[in-house]
Amino acid sequence: MIGPEKSSEVPSQTEPEAPLRALTEVRRADWEAAGRPSLTRELEESLAVVLRGALEATVCERWLRAVYEARAEWTEDFGGEQFALGRAFYTHVESGRASEYFADARVSDARVERVVSGMPEWMRALYGALVGGGVRARAGFCGPAVHVFPAGEKVAREGGVVHFDVEGLTRHHVEKRVRAATLVVMLQPPVEGGGLALWDETFPEDDPGEQEPTVVRYGVGDAVLMDSYRLHQIEAFAGDRDRVSITLHGIEVDRGRWEVWF
Repeated sequence: MIGPEKSSEVPSQTEPEAPLRALTEVRRADWEAAGRPSLTRELEESLAVVLRGALEATVCERWLRAVYEARAEWTEDFGGEQFALGRAFYTHVESGRASEYFADARVSDARVERVVSGMPEWMRALYGALVGGGVRARAGFCGPAVHVFPAGEKVAREGGVVHFDVEGLTRHHVEKRVRAATLVVMLQPPVEGGGLALWDETFPEDDPGEQEPTVVRYGVGDAVLMDSYRLHQIEAFAGDRDRVSITLHGIEVDRGRWEVWF
């Protein structure tokens, strides 16, 4: 759903002249040694940017354990097809519960912070570093959440819906093609599969035809930054391990200033 609200004018994205690279992959150690530079240029030239080992495995394990210990506080979506510690805007819009999302935003964010203390701040800091800009929480919306796709459920069996991350963008954002990016950090990849399939198609072109996708294979703690207008899908996965990740969306509301939510 695209909302009616307006936003400050910012430079629109430009189409790269050269063909996109499949992926740009960077190791965290190399990125930090280089001074944690913005990777937006790499994102413009690639289907996605992958920061390997963005989050230490020990921290992933600690946060994952805390998430499962708080299972009673998860938000259920689509009849148990997926869950979140926190709330996801798109699931509430698609299921007619947007008012519930906004009414619970502050409480939901407090719940996330209590369970995985420091995670929201860490995600916003990583997002800001990757896009090379200042980051603030989007007023009224929920912050980053932990997304759980259970083993054996619909997404595991069939894969996710092929989609864009344009829910939450306004008509102004879309018409002006204002920069928007999605950041995903993997806490627990499934046993097999569950990667992120990406196509060289952007909103509103949602038919890749015979084009084969490029698939990101996640490891524990890997981060993926992608254009929110890019066509993508969560692959089906096998095994008895859930797919657990953290997600944050963002939009550049002014030059070098981003608002983020999930």
